[in-house]
Amino acid sequence: MGSLDGRVVLITGAGRGIGREEALFFAAEGAKVVVNDPGVGIDGTGGDAGVAAKVVEEITARGGQAVASTDSVADWEGARRMVEAALESFGDLHVVVNNATIERNMGLTDLSEEDFDDVLAVKLKGTFAVTHWAARHWRDQFHAGVRVDRAVVNTSSGSGLLNPLPAQVSYAAGNAGVAALTTIAALELGRYGVRVNCISPSMARTRLTLAVPGMTQEPPAGRFDPLHPAASAPVAAYLAGATCPLTGQVLSVRGGTVAVSHGWSLGDHIHKDGLWSVEELAEKVTELPMDDPFDKLAQALTGALGAVGRDQLQEMINALLDQGVHSDAASA
Repeated sequence: MGSLDGRVVLITGAGRGIGREEALFFAAEGAKVVVNDPGVGIDGTGGDAGVAAKVVEEITARGGQAVASTDSVADWEGARRMVEAALESFGDLHVVVNNATIERNMGLTDLSEEDFDDVLAVKLKGTFAVTHWAARHWRDQFHAGVRVDRAVVNTSSGSGLLNPLPAQVSYAAGNAGVAALTTIAALELGRYGVRVNCISPSMARTRLTLAVPGMTQEPPAGRFDPLHPAASAPVAAYLAGATCPLTGQVLSVRGGTVAVSHGWSLGDHIHKDGLWSVEELAEKVTELPMDDPFDKLAQALTGALGAVGRDQLQEMINALLDQGVHSDAASA
């Protein structure tokens, strides 16, 4: 029995690096996986449908179930199609892992409008677009009486939350935006049984980081490689599991160290000299002090509204969101 048995998971940017490791790990844990990747270069140009197909082949060769999707997350209708691919192939969708990203590294004075827009279109808009279409399906299922745990696992980065790296204005801005989106989405989607969390990998050896000094140096044979992109996979799988209680959290991952992010600073952490298992994380992560997004919102509103309880706060959120629904219906 795997920790994700019966779960249908859509993973974007799953053809290489962290996304590929997540796809392989999730499938090994029993998930049915939609491997999304258009096979573009680091800068988002080009495309190769074989990148996603190769990961699907790896999964099926090991006895798992997977299908490929080559749509771009930056394409609004493409994001919808990849959600539909999960429904058509496996009958449902339980988890979205937003991992897709591109980079165009150059100084702010040299970065063009197109460069900036293209990076945010994948990193930030793409995270929003895929989550939007998944959440629409989950909302409909909830109103139809289907009560199943759903989860979104977003991907930020140390660049944007912790490390002020020059030449990464667009990339850092997109990652910081994803972390902020995570908290708001957790507050909004909880009413439908959807948990929204985020991982923030740091110092992982991928195509995007090979130019960083020291990244190409690997440990001796048989030793744990803290830079290997597989380090993030069990953390993402833990957050994707039906029994995970967390929502609205950002967990920083650096090798075997998992720490709670509080805005632009790190809180307490757990550490292991090797890859974590989902079971180990389930036992240890909840011991870490975390900020409850509902409590933070309640504190922010205290000055205007006085003390606000969790149930009252949820009712306020629901009423605010339902106004948008009624406005749409009235204008239709």
